[in-house]
Amino acid sequence: MKTRILGVDPGSRVTGYAILDCQTNTFVSPCCDTLSLTDIADPHERLLRLYSFFSELINSYKPDYCSIETPVYGKDPAAMLKLGRAQAAIIMATLHADVPLHEYYPKAVKKAITGNGNANKDQVAYMLGKMISLPENRLTNDATDALAVAWCHHQKISDPSLTNTHEQPRSKSRNRKNSWASFVDNHPDRIRT
Repeated sequence: MKTRILGVDPGSRVTGYAILDCQTNTFVSPCCDTLSLTDIADPHERLLRLYSFFSELINSYKPDYCSIETPVYGKDPAAMLKLGRAQAAIIMATLHADVPLHEYYPKAVKKAITGNGNANKDQVAYMLGKMISLPENRLTNDATDALAVAWCHHQKISDPSLTNTHEQPRSKSRNRKNSWASFVDNHPDRIRT
């Protein structure tokens, strides 16, 4: 039985998307590209375009699942807000089409493909090229990232025990007391009651 997965690497100006068809041990990507919104100045118009584009893409390809990469950090809060809005527009198009949606963190995606959560983009692209029959055109990093997200979901549904791709990455502070509790313990003289 064939499973079709839509993978998305969201961006406020350039978004990668890929369709991954999985059947037994055969993997084909009939569609792997980017949507560029750099020519649209109005951020609200870009969100509408994202929603419309992904609604049409889902209607055309009818994926069984949608997997989307979740950003985890950024240096610029305004850029992270724009990225979150772009992701939300894509999520709404997916939910509106009643397609099951799954989110994956970047390290989990890289680990699912290369076995290393810190792999670089070239390593990810190389491994994808070895595992999946790709379109003839040269893929951009954003398109490759989207295909990687789709592959990550394929691995999860094939054998959930192989990876923990759905879990949030652990922050260093989870293994010790949070910074406020540590501060209070180290400075009891500063506590006023």
